[in-house]
Amino acid sequence: MAQVAQANEHLSHRDVERVVATIFDSIIETLAEGGRVELRGFGAFSTRGRDARTGRNPRTGEAVPVDAKRVPYFKPGKELRERLNADGEE
Repeated sequence: MAQVAQANEHLSHRDVERVVATIFDSIIETLAEGGRVELRGFGAFSTRGRDARTGRNPRTGEAVPVDAKRVPYFKPGKELRERLNADGEE
C-alpha cells in the first residue's frame, strides 16, 4: 500500500487503504457469488469445487470426513508469466 500512496501523493493514506480494501472486497464478493474476476495482464481469479473426501488427522492417523467446498483459483495472465520468466532481459 505504501507504493500506491507514494504514487498518488494527492490521496491520504486512509483514502489509499479504503480504495485497496474496496477492490479486494469487490473481488471477494464476486467470487463468493460464483463469478470470475479478470485483471488484464495480471490474471484471473475464479473458484473451483472440491469433492467431499476422507482425510487423515496427521497427529493420530484417524480418518476424518472433509466436506465438499469451493476454493479460490488463480490463473496468471500472459504478461505476468512473461515478466516472471524474463531472466533479466529488460
